[in-house]
Amino acid sequence: MPFPKVAVTVVTFQSELYIGRCLDALFAQQEVDLEVVVVDNASNDRTRSILSGDRWPASRLRVFPSERNLGFAAAQNLAIQATTAPWVLTLNPDVLLRPGFIRALVDAAACDPRAGSVCGKLLSIGPGFEPLPEDRIDSTGIFFTPAMRHFDRGWHEPGHRYSSGPEYVFGASAAAALFRREMIDDVSIGGHFFDPDFFVYREDADVAWRAQLLGWRCIYTPAAEAFHVRTVTPANRRSLQPAINMHSVKNRFLMRIKNATGGVCRRYWLPMAARDLLVLGGSLFYEPHSARAWWHVARCLPRALRQRRIIMSRRRVADEELAEWFSPVPVAHPAGRPALAAARRASRGPSRTRAAAAAEHGLTEPTA
Repeated sequence: MPFPKVAVTVVTFQSELYIGRCLDALFAQQEVDLEVVVVDNASNDRTRSILSGDRWPASRLRVFPSERNLGFAAAQNLAIQATTAPWVLTLNPDVLLRPGFIRALVDAAACDPRAGSVCGKLLSIGPGFEPLPEDRIDSTGIFFTPAMRHFDRGWHEPGHRYSSGPEYVFGASAAAALFRREMIDDVSIGGHFFDPDFFVYREDADVAWRAQLLGWRCIYTPAAEAFHVRTVTPANRRSLQPAINMHSVKNRFLMRIKNATGGVCRRYWLPMAARDLLVLGGSLFYEPHSARAWWHVARCLPRALRQRRIIMSRRRVADEELAEWFSPVPVAHPAGRPALAAARRASRGPSRTRAAAAAEHGLTEPTA
């Protein structure tokens, strides 16, 4: 029986420190038939020279050099459109896959034809892929709070957590997320899977929200593990490029304009308003370069409203069902299907209750 075909799309920008080992680990994956596309966003370090060598098979690796920085969202769209496989794995160059990662994601998705995305357990690793003293979780999926903030589930918790078995979660981090081509085609608007107006940051949360509205599910499986270097956290916000923080503020509101339904807003208006005031005050008094976000929101507003009309005309999920995903602590539901038995056996460690999560979890959102 032939191996499942998976397209892997990578966007690079000044990625010389990571791209070589990232692709080495990628091409070492077994029991999958890979086609790999890399879009380079005008890097001026050694990224392009590394990609142009003969280190990897030319028949399986295509590189598209861009003369300008298209942003993560537009560059990913370009890479996805250049592929045809029924599965697409978006992969950051600062992710190091463990053996069997991609096949474990594909196997998990096989249990549910409405599973449009799948994510594994991303573990934290230091800059330059330097190991940390102990395993800590980077992400086991995306979740949303009533304030419409999104976080990486399990961030900085011990690595053995979230290992009891596959679960349905709100969405997947695009650092290493498997998407079903059928879902990509279904949720894309104007041919765009990721919204190019986002440029960078929150584009995966936007896709996850849109997919939930259209009735697609996301599965997390602990059988797939990888390492991720996280460079954007609240602790280093002041050291980030001002443009990154500005896009974070802009995209927070574009995402809500497009996806927030009346029922969800009526239920959570108070925490939403409180957070909005905090973001507004922060951009005016503490981070004035982020105030430009409001001009960009106004500029993008007509497109965002057109997208909203399309999304809402096609939504398949009621407010009551959607609202359950917005919680101060991560929400997940067991994905207890027979086809996932192998993934459960491969996972290890104790189960994690919602009460335990409330007591111990650390909420981390890279930018406000």
